Formats: sequence, C-alpha cells, structure tokens
Amino acid sequence: MRPQLIRPGFGFVALALTAGAPSVLAREASVLPPTVANAMAQAVSPQAIADYRRKLQEYQEARAAFEQDAGAYWDAIADKRRTRNAKRRDRVQITLDDYVLEQPPVYRGPKRPVNPVPEEEEGKPRPPRKEIPVVADFVRAAAEQYQFTPQRPANEVEFKRAYARYARAAGLTPEQAVRVYSFETGGTGSYDVQSGIEHGGKRAISTAVGYNQLLTTNTVELMAEQGHEFVRELTQRVAATSGPARKAMEHKLAVLKKMVAFTRTVPDDWSAHARLADTPQGWACHAMVLDVDVGPMLQTHKLLTSVIFARAKGYNRPLTAAELEMMNLTGDGTGYDMVTMPQAMRDQVPTSNFFQRGGYERNPVAVRHNTVAKLLAVTNERMDYNSNKPGAKELASVF
Repeated sequence: MRPQLIRPGFGFVALALTAGAPSVLAREASVLPPTVANAMAQAVSPQAIADYRRKLQEYQEARAAFEQDAGAYWDAIADKRRTRNAKRRDRVQITLDDYVLEQPPVYRGPKRPVNPVPEEEEGKPRPPRKEIPVVADFVRAAAEQYQFTPQRPANEVEFKRAYARYARAAGLTPEQAVRVYSFETGGTGSYDVQSGIEHGGKRAISTAVGYNQLLTTNTVELMAEQGHEFVRELTQRVAATSGPARKAMEHKLAVLKKMVAFTRTVPDDWSAHARLADTPQGWACHAMVLDVDVGPMLQTHKLLTSVIFARAKGYNRPLTAAELEMMNLTGDGTGYDMVTMPQAMRDQVPTSNFFQRGGYERNPVAVRHNTVAKLLAVTNERMDYNSNKPGAKELASVF
C-alpha cells in the first residue's frame, strides 16, 4: 500500500535542510583532541562569546515564533486532508473549502549563528552517516542471500525493448512510458541508473533505480502485491525456453518465488515493507530491477498500479503522463487528489496540501511551483524537453 509521500529521485530532488544542525566549526571541533579544542576556546575573546550568545537567543526567539505559526499551518493541512479523505469515502463532492489556500509560512528571521567555541554538548563525536546502498550492494546481496545474479541485458536497447513489450501488453501507452521515463531519468537514464550518481555524481541520494526510479521499498511492495503476476509470467517464459537457457530461467523462477514469499511475511503496509527493504534480503529483491526479465515487470507495475487505482475509483479517461507522474511520485491517494481536481481549482490550491511538512520543505520544485497547476505545468515542460534526448527517443522507437 503506497503512502502519500514524495520520494527523492531525478524528477524532484529532496535536499536535506536542517535548521538546527550543529555548525561547521562545532563539527570539526568534535574530532579534535581535547588540548586543541581547549586552546581554540581560550583564543576566543569574551566579547565574541557574548556576541554569539546574544545572536543565538535572537535566533531561538525568532525560530520559536516561526515554529508556532508553521505548526498551526501544517496541522491545518493535516486536518483538511483527513476531511477530504472522509468526504471521498462517502462520495461527497470536494470543494475549495477542503484545502488550505494560503501558502506555508516562510522563516525570514536571523540565521543560526556559528558557535566560536566547541561547547561540551557539541563536542561529542557525531554518529557516522548511514550510507545508502548502491547497485553493487544489491547485486552482492542477491548472490549472498539467494545465490542469484540478475541477468543483465546485452545492451541498453535490449532492456528498452523488453520494457516496451511488457508495458504495452500490460496497458501502458507509449506516451505515458516515454514521458515518465524522460522526467524520471532526464531522458538519458539507463536501466541501472541510480538517483544521485548519474552524470558523474559521487553519492546516491536514494535507492531509486531504473527507468521509473524504484526504491527498495517499491520493489518489496510490488513483489508482495503483484508477485503472483510476475511468477505467472516467468512460468510461461520457462515453458517456452529450452536447453541451457531453461535451467537458468528455472533457477530465476525459483528465486523469484522465494523473494515473493519473503515480501509477504509482513502485513501489506508501506512501513512494514520499508523495514523489510532495509535488510540484506530486501536489497537482494531490489537486484531484480536489473534483471532483463523481471526488471521490466517491476518498472511497468510501478506505473500500472496507479492506472489501476484511478480506474477503480471511477476515473475512466486515460491519465496524462504528467498526471501519472504525480501519482508515481506522491502515492496513489495523494496523486489522485490532484489528478481529479477541476482546472479552476488547480490554479488556487497550493502544493503544500499534498505533502508532509518535511517532504515539502526538502522539495525545491514543489516550493517554487507552489500550486497544483504550476506543478503539473513544470512537470510537462520537463517531459517535453527531456523527450528529445537520446534515451527517450530510443525508448519511443522500440514501442
């Protein structure tokens, strides 16, 4: 069950901005020997310390006042969301009154001052940052946990053909698949591209991989919910295979069945799936995104679940690629809220209505394009631009 969250990826990059983070000087001081830290403290004048404390108090007072306003605003966002959900369940029409129509408050006070002295509470070593696993980690986990190595395509176009073939048969249109790919990968992404380390980037910013940027939790959830479909499809392919290739395909099918069983050991809940995803077995499941047989199924169903969700709600016209992307990024329930909104309301409703506070404040695109209409427009603009890039053109050519 997909949550109503925005995830970090190529399309909307979430940047960590923590107002109360320790200063750079304090972070550096935390790893200094005590004698050096004491010498630094003695070198700072009493006036500098007093000035810092005065500025810190000003900052804390301004921040406290802002937090009071912001807290009230985001409480109202949550209250309105609950009201909309209840009305939707009861098939009651949703109106402008069911949204917060003001933009979120913005902090405009003084910045947190830099502490000139490594204070005791800031002198403790910071815990090491948890590293985000990368493709090599997923592949290694698959080998260790399931004695399996995903079957990589001979080249990029082979994976694109496999994806296009399965996606079209499943009901996705070329326009949906190509434009979402263009948005999610910038129009150039490979089947194994990972968010944050594309185009020479040095560090992954999430576990999102591939054409539609699946997180580890997405993979676990799709296997739990759609695993029967993957097993059925792969069983048919085994029956159509012969010789040495059949033995390899039979092993892949056996591994897939084990993975599906693993993902179903917890309730069908995003949080439960997230906990499974952050284990060696969960990483191993995510390696299937790279497999030329199973990977296209996972990428397709990442989008298809949103199409099915909208259809089940009675939304019968085809979703545009931008509308599908809203559901892909924010979760089906939240995305559906935006997709079904009348055009006149889209110009008035702030994007903040569809976010948790932390996700909104870390999302510069949603902040800048701060109404539903503007967010859909910029999504379409990026799709238009990126659809002319080589990877998108190649994908379009094989549909």
